[in-house]
Amino acid sequence: MSTLARSTVTGLSALALLLSATACGVTDTSSSEAAQNTTAASASCSEDTTKTSTDPISMTDDLGRSLNLDKPAERVVILEWQEIEDALTLCVNPVGVASPDGYNTYVSAEKLPEGVESVGERGEPDLDSIYALNPDLIIVDAFSEDDPVLSQLDKGDVPVLALKGNDSSDPIGNMKNVFSQVATATGRTERAEAVLKEFDDHLAQKKQEVADVKPQTTDFLFFDGWVEGSNLTIRPYTDGALFTELGKELGLTPAWNDEINESFGSGGVNKEYGLAQTDVEGLAGVGEANLFYSNDAGTGWTTELESSKIWQNLTAVKEGRTYQFPNIWGAGGPKSTSQAVDAFTDAITSTSKAK
Repeated sequence: MSTLARSTVTGLSALALLLSATACGVTDTSSSEAAQNTTAASASCSEDTTKTSTDPISMTDDLGRSLNLDKPAERVVILEWQEIEDALTLCVNPVGVASPDGYNTYVSAEKLPEGVESVGERGEPDLDSIYALNPDLIIVDAFSEDDPVLSQLDKGDVPVLALKGNDSSDPIGNMKNVFSQVATATGRTERAEAVLKEFDDHLAQKKQEVADVKPQTTDFLFFDGWVEGSNLTIRPYTDGALFTELGKELGLTPAWNDEINESFGSGGVNKEYGLAQTDVEGLAGVGEANLFYSNDAGTGWTTELESSKIWQNLTAVKEGRTYQFPNIWGAGGPKSTSQAVDAFTDAITSTSKAK
């Protein structure tokens, strides 16, 4: 799968940043000292003129826990891909990340710089590797305080910021919140505000483009999948999923609902991320809806899908109203989400031309 994976170093740089702080509590990221800490982050960072705060941090994370730092975090270890992407967009290079190979496979919005250390896998980080990097902050994805990884990290002496990867009641708002929380902890709020404004402007522009297209039908289903043995599993994105919410923002109507899930779903529902589970036959449940699906990132599941006689006989397939997205992470930050907005716009334009 390319959209949502199934499991859903420089001490001198920190000193230089501290010495270059101004009396008003900000430093210019374009300075040579700051550049040591951000070189090779997001491509857009080379032109970034926003300021980095040096003020003490006092904030509350997504689980209601207090985080207090004497200054913004500089040596950050991040254990989930969304927050890795967010940090890079904010021009902050993490010193260590979980599952870097997977990140490089599935996340195309922000390239992980060379030299970032691996600290194990998402969900199973290597604590020794984490603490060996001498971080001043660890960022983890957790939906509750009894999360096993969070519980382990809380036993250490490094501050931990716990963020929720999704809020099914407001996926877009949650994406923005996570991004802003990472920014607050690293003193990059000014940069975050600029990036989020750019995202909102981009979404508004694409919404108008879609409105001008007037598609044959606004009903849609976005899905991804995987192959285990000889079995192809399809994972519909339902209400509560970030991609579904983006489609709605662009004027589309989600086709996979509770009634369809009851009839065609196979029980594998992830309510936290708005994901269901079915097989190829289950796609018939959405009738004549447009069918949008993820890039398989070399896993081969789309080859299995497209060779299926059942798939080939679906109405949307016969009428040319299907669209395979490029490689986009389905639980990412503003940059991945902007990629998704573009892909939806291209999909709607493409399928609307179908006869």
